[in-house]
This record gives sequence, structure tokens and C-alpha cells, in this order.
Amino acid sequence: MTLDFLDFDYSEDTEGIGVFDAMATVRPEQLAAVHAEVEQVLAWAQDAFAGRRGPVEDGSEWDYDLQETQEADTPRRTVTLSMSGTPAFCAAFREAFDLPA
Repeated sequence: MTLDFLDFDYSEDTEGIGVFDAMATVRPEQLAAVHAEVEQVLAWAQDAFAGRRGPVEDGSEWDYDLQETQEADTPRRTVTLSMSGTPAFCAAFREAFDLPA
């Protein structure tokens, strides 16, 4: 799946839990496209790992955090999406969104 606005960076903790972070700062006319990409990513995770969302540190496979803010003195919006998961989730996420290992 191709993403035009969300460009994920990857990090991993010492226990092997991975985190993919993406941030997009866009003009109002681009916001719907960013929301559509977020929905695409979350729909994939919910389908591929159905019923396994929750705090990863409590034994779940994956979780996410989504934030949106308005920039001061501009009409731009910033959307941040963080996806955390087990090694299996992270491998599947990389494959689904053609991300480097």
C-alpha cells in the first residue's frame, strides 16, 4: 500500500517492541487525504491483527496514538500517528506499507 503523506520512522525498545512514528503538516485542503491515509493504516492493522489491539506492554500485539493540532497563526494542521507493536506486527507492517527493515 502506498502512502503519500505519512512517512514512518522506526524505533525499537530494549524488549523488542517497535514504534512507527509519522507526522504530516498540511494545508486545510490536504487534511482529508491525510485522514484517509490514517484510516487506511488503522483499517489494515484492525484487519490483519483483529482483536489484538491494546497496550503492547500488557501483552497485546499492537496499539496506536493519534494526535492532531492546529499550528499557531497559520491554517496548517499537524497530524501525528504512532503505531507500536510486537516484532510480528512490525514485520507485517513493514511488508504491508513497503517500509525498509
